[in-house]
Amino acid sequence: MSNPLVDMEKPDVIFAIGTNMTECHPVAATRLKKAIAGQAKMIVADPRRIRLAELADLYLPIRVGSDVALLLGMAHVIQREGLVNESFIAERTTEAEAFLEHIKQFTPEWAAGITGVPARDIEQAAIWYGEADRGAIYYTLGITEHICGVDNVQSLSNLALMTGHIGREGTGVNPMRGQNNIQGAGDCGAVPANFPGFQPCHDPASVEKFSKLYQTPIDPGKGITKVTALNECGKSIHAMMIDGENTVVSDPDRNHCEHALKSLKHLVLIDLFRTETAEFADVVLPATAWGETDGVCTNTERRVQRLRAAVPPVGEAKPDWWIVSQIAQRLGVPGFEFESAKDVFNELCSLSPIYAGLDWDRIDKGEYQWPVPDKDHPGTPMLHQKGFKNGRGIFRVIGYRDPAEVVDDEYPVWLTTGRRLEAYHTRTQTGRSAGIDYLLPGESLEVHPDDAAAWNLVDGGSCRLRSRRGSIEIKVKTTDQSPRGTVFASFSFAEVPINVLTGSGYDPVTETAELKVCPVSVEPV
Repeated sequence: MSNPLVDMEKPDVIFAIGTNMTECHPVAATRLKKAIAGQAKMIVADPRRIRLAELADLYLPIRVGSDVALLLGMAHVIQREGLVNESFIAERTTEAEAFLEHIKQFTPEWAAGITGVPARDIEQAAIWYGEADRGAIYYTLGITEHICGVDNVQSLSNLALMTGHIGREGTGVNPMRGQNNIQGAGDCGAVPANFPGFQPCHDPASVEKFSKLYQTPIDPGKGITKVTALNECGKSIHAMMIDGENTVVSDPDRNHCEHALKSLKHLVLIDLFRTETAEFADVVLPATAWGETDGVCTNTERRVQRLRAAVPPVGEAKPDWWIVSQIAQRLGVPGFEFESAKDVFNELCSLSPIYAGLDWDRIDKGEYQWPVPDKDHPGTPMLHQKGFKNGRGIFRVIGYRDPAEVVDDEYPVWLTTGRRLEAYHTRTQTGRSAGIDYLLPGESLEVHPDDAAAWNLVDGGSCRLRSRRGSIEIKVKTTDQSPRGTVFASFSFAEVPINVLTGSGYDPVTETAELKVCPVSVEPV
């Protein structure tokens, strides 16, 4: 997030797009509720009439996968109405001329034809955001899990740059992270293009630094993503270690995923429980849970926090860092001689510029948000106040493109996937609680009542969903929360494997799967 969580209470206009925050980030969402209980207006763009949409001053029922069209239409109106922040553009951005010329063609009427959102509502959303003194954007996986996920994020950045809604209190472009410590994982280098601290893998100085640390030459350039790794199972990759992820349930195109894991000669899993993915493993190593572990977590607002073990580990369970370091040592890999989580974190601080001013003792109270470049630095709750890392904010010229697959006569219905308040991710933890099962005993397919009648479906009955990759059977729930022509289900339940259906395409830059758009057919069982 460019701004701290407390800033969620401070915008004049909130633009929430691709985020079901009241279910996926319910604690953070209370801050938005406080804002709209005051003077803030809220615009919500989502295919479903989620709870956030019910709270909104303006709801934009966007067709799945058409976010870029909506954002281009809004940019067009902001320029047409003279709401462009000329001084901010001149002082802090580049490539504006090409962008402002590009958006002249994308009228709200054009956007309405693609998104299904009335042109007048697109105009209203643009004017509210453009006129605001403090306009803030919030988004989640509904923006990124598309073949155009990078385009979506850059389009949101364009809106912030053209209005100057960044680097000030109550503004910003604010992604809400999808899981606990996702931000921290990225900070530590769990992305293929960066070393820890987002130091590029193609940077010679960074390559030299980490080659020296591990006493072995490291190839410069971007590494492979998980998508490529699964595609190479049984080909160039014969062994794999999966740490803390239930890949079989959470990943798209489940049949392909299972085939990939079966193709390996050796699969090692590190996890708390015997998950569905563990059934494919040759070795399962038991990890400690968060309440059994000393460590560090960095949350969605870049706040670096100490975790403290509250209870002793069960059985033979060990912390993940200990398991990984022991494997490395037994393979003869230097640089993994850690004795504690403190050793691991302090090494990160010595290597990462954004953590350079921190250490295990300084984060004792969780008061710092990175970057913290030196020991005297107070931390950075708000990014981009005086400038951008690369000097100027760069406008991107982006055009609309359809999802990887679109509806047709054989697969005439849009399926979009997401999460439920009661079920965390793949239910590895929440699925083991009888209380949670009482609240959410199983998965169901949200179908608009008019569609249910047209398709001969019965509320509480079963239907069969088919895509180009497979088919599943699922219980029907009639509700007007999902619009006509679009159905919704979560991926949380292994016994209702929604991700058998998904996986039609991937963003060419990040290789993030298009989990939010999947054409399907629906028939009664």
